[in-house]
Amino acid sequence: MKKTLTILLILFTISTLWWASARIIKGYEFSINCTGHLKRAADANTVELASKELDTAIKYLESKELTAGTVSIFLKQPKNDIGFWYENLVASRQELINLKPDSGQLEKTNVLMKLRETLVDSGEDTSVTYPNGISIYPYNRMFCLWGIISLLGFCIMGLWTAYEIDQW
Repeated sequence: MKKTLTILLILFTISTLWWASARIIKGYEFSINCTGHLKRAADANTVELASKELDTAIKYLESKELTAGTVSIFLKQPKNDIGFWYENLVASRQELINLKPDSGQLEKTNVLMKLRETLVDSGEDTSVTYPNGISIYPYNRMFCLWGIISLLGFCIMGLWTAYEIDQW
């Protein structure tokens, strides 16, 4: 019995670590390919530079088919709507494209300020706006279930193993 519990504890530990690693890697990949470019677009001082960075992020979203849906699992919240977020990015890009090259500096600055307000949330920390959980979309339910089972199994097997060891 003790050996079986130990094996199960090891399996749940590996599953939990694998789940956490997968989440971290997917989040990092999304940061490199999308949110990093959105942050650079928000920080850009020229319309051309902002447009280039925004194009890079939008191409990534389109290549990964992150243009519609919701990342919510249980409760559908507007902040988790991928379609709205994506359409907002495309509309921002269109504003940059529609800006005439001979536009005045004030108009360009206003468009860049509006873009920054669209792309980042201001507060104590300035962070890029995006639906939380988009990095693992469309596998949000699978990751949720995997995480719950792994963590719950890890806790139960850990406590059970500790109890059995004390009994010997």
